[in-house]
Amino acid sequence: MITRLADGIASRLRIAWQRARGVRILGHVALRAVEIPRHPRGVTLAAGVALDRGVTLLLTGEAARLVIGAGVYINRHTMLDASAAIEVGEYAMIGPFCYITDHDHAVQTGAKPADGTLISAPVRIGARCWLGAHVTVLKGVSIGEGTVVGAGSVVTKSLPGGVIAVGNPARVLKPVSA
Repeated sequence: MITRLADGIASRLRIAWQRARGVRILGHVALRAVEIPRHPRGVTLAAGVALDRGVTLLLTGEAARLVIGAGVYINRHTMLDASAAIEVGEYAMIGPFCYITDHDHAVQTGAKPADGTLISAPVRIGARCWLGAHVTVLKGVSIGEGTVVGAGSVVTKSLPGGVIAVGNPARVLKPVSA
């Protein structure tokens, strides 16, 4: 009981700290050891969001936006990396060690990769989606409502709602059973 009380107090202190930094928190959320290294004003967390230990919300540039809908759970050691916009719909569940990004770098022969300009396209993960462990979602992808993406998949193109997708690159396997 004492441990649970201490965890609750620690979470409330983290929430107060993130609000003071400019994170928009729209109700009760659970924040474990979450990292928001820069541009916290671009982050919006709806009521009921739970971010586990080691989650990183990384925003590149003042214009970047990251919106996490109500009731979303993001498991340990997952990174959301936004330079334009990433939106996670309500009640989505994201497994451990996932990487979700809305950009990559242009590359040219003879140039250092870091010198390439960022090429961005928004990412949207629909409501009630489930991303298994170690899923990677790349720029410009939209995942429809209720879609399940199998562990280890790499989502390079948009997926419709209500399907199970697996693989690298992720392909639709079958509809989600009713």
